[in-house]
Amino acid sequence: MKRNQWEDHYTRQARKERWLARSVYKLQEIDQKFRIFARGNHVLDLGCYPGSWSQYALLKIKPGGLVTGIDLKVPDHLSDPRFRFLKADILLLDPESLEDAGCPLKVVMSDLAPRTTGIKEVDAARSMDLVRKASEIASSVLCPGGRFICKVFEGEDFRGFRDEVALRYKEVRIFRTGATRKKSREIYLIAKGFHP
Repeated sequence: MKRNQWEDHYTRQARKERWLARSVYKLQEIDQKFRIFARGNHVLDLGCYPGSWSQYALLKIKPGGLVTGIDLKVPDHLSDPRFRFLKADILLLDPESLEDAGCPLKVVMSDLAPRTTGIKEVDAARSMDLVRKASEIASSVLCPGGRFICKVFEGEDFRGFRDEVALRYKEVRIFRTGATRKKSREIYLIAKGFHP
């Protein structure tokens, strides 16, 4: 049997703990450090497939909360009455179509990643298109005081993006998780205290 070249400690741990993907440990670390979720929160998960971030959010928000996931692929192993799924291309999404997501929302999270080419500049530019759209959606649906998390591939446009986000939030932090693969250029932007 051929071994998965991407399998590591986090992959095995996720399988053992019944998480849908190893990326859950990135969100868990972010939540432990920055206290993202609270009981009863309404959450929007952009790029939710395969579902581990939504799975973690559902655990944290307890009864009374709601998670809406958006992706092109259905997270078919995620079943919870507090989870709603919308099949859509994020880049073409009209934020006004999200009224059923329980707006205004308390948390918008995005682990979106572009199809990578291996060319750093191209991958960073594609990532920036996604995070700018995620930020636009967050600004449309978050309630005052809301929180926004997004994955970004470091590139020359990143600093300008961070400064743009900082105009709409009281606190903006940059964080690299322990579960991020060593060769990866991904970092997370955590913004808290949204003010429209």
